[in-house]
Amino acid sequence: METLFEIHTIMYILAGAGVGLAVGITGVGGGSLMTPLLLLFGFPTHIAIGTDLFYAAITKAGGVFSHQRQSTIQWDVVFRLARGSIPASIITVILLNVFFEDADSYSHVLVTTLGAMLILTSVVLLFKKRLQALSHTKHEGDSFMAKHRNSLTTVMGVLLGVCVTLSSVGAGAFGAAILLVLYPHLSPIKVIGTDIAHAVPLTLIAGLGHLSLGNVDFVLLFSLLIGSLPAIHIGTMLGKRLPDKVLQPALASILLIIGVKYAFF
Repeated sequence: METLFEIHTIMYILAGAGVGLAVGITGVGGGSLMTPLLLLFGFPTHIAIGTDLFYAAITKAGGVFSHQRQSTIQWDVVFRLARGSIPASIITVILLNVFFEDADSYSHVLVTTLGAMLILTSVVLLFKKRLQALSHTKHEGDSFMAKHRNSLTTVMGVLLGVCVTLSSVGAGAFGAAILLVLYPHLSPIKVIGTDIAHAVPLTLIAGLGHLSLGNVDFVLLFSLLIGSLPAIHIGTMLGKRLPDKVLQPALASILLIIGVKYAFF
């Protein structure tokens, strides 16, 4: 039994390293990769999502300090997103606890949301260049988007709060897409920094919510972190030398296939 436990632990460490490497190379959020992988390992959906939320909060936290040192975080935008996303995350957890008897009874909600968010993430990755180009030519001046930017940011925060809490996916690519559309004047590095700064408290609050529901496996979490934290740095160095035009579309296609599987089957 002890040997089996050790084998599983090594597998989880290697899985963390693999995801960390992929995140470092492609820049794609760990939730899009980690949660499907944990499901493939046979973990229940609620455990995979709850554990991955804590994993995301910890792995992204270092990025906040790095971006803060570079002054690439737009904190006013972070607060606008958070005033929608944090309450939405808390309310989502409360509703799961009130309206469902146990994790098995709301598993279908988690799986369907996960599939939808993976599809959305893959679409964002595939059309990232066009979205960036579009963001620099629209929504300024007297447009509806410019006039209602603050309110729309909070509304989008609510959407992010619900979706991330139910799927652990979306705080990265989807969050960045929202910022590109709503804040076309932000430089790409500020979009990334602001997105990460919002993702950390959101995934932490959502993770704490899942912890209150009993949906976090800490042995699994620590095993994943042992493998992923050094691998992310290695992947980041490798990513500078590998062709982004090939890697991200390939990864987006894989996420799309997985997303369709969970959303519709």
